[in-house]
Amino acid sequence: MKATTKKEFEKLRREPITVVPYDASWPEHYEELEHALKRILPRRLVQRIAHIGSTAVPGLSAKPIIDVQVEVCDMDEVVNDVAPIMVDAGYQFIWRRSIGEKDPYYAWFIRRNATGERTEHIHVVSPDQASVDRIVFRDHLRHYPEEASAYDELKAQLVKKYAKDRDAYTRGKSEFIDRVLQDARHQRIRK
Repeated sequence: MKATTKKEFEKLRREPITVVPYDASWPEHYEELEHALKRILPRRLVQRIAHIGSTAVPGLSAKPIIDVQVEVCDMDEVVNDVAPIMVDAGYQFIWRRSIGEKDPYYAWFIRRNATGERTEHIHVVSPDQASVDRIVFRDHLRHYPEEASAYDELKAQLVKKYAKDRDAYTRGKSEFIDRVLQDARHQRIRK
């Protein structure tokens, strides 16, 4: 597979950010996407498929992009065998630096609509604490509407400030996410 050039990756990072009110069709879109991924991906490779990100939290505004985390047992197989299949299915393939612990890179697949807007992000990762944290964060926001509301407000502020800087937008959420994860871990320990 052809690697994404630095120039192409920079262009991706500068695409405008749009945050929209919650759309009740997002869970259904995810279900359809999960079903399609289960047909495309080798069963022995996949350990878990999960809807992550703000579109996975009922009532939360979000970038209108369905984020899916696919945990796999062999990243080499993803690059060599799965990436060409995903590209044939209409996805752009990015071999991207990871924020996780296990692998320094992961496979990121982007699908766009007819007007070129992103509609799906498929994050194919090796299971690690970062992949667990994405699900813990999602579940915490689902169970604590006041936290989801605070996150909503933060994202609204950040998108006004960083509408064309995805890195700054993401960094602006980091402190909030870290605090929520710490709270969620403490709650799990107390249970």
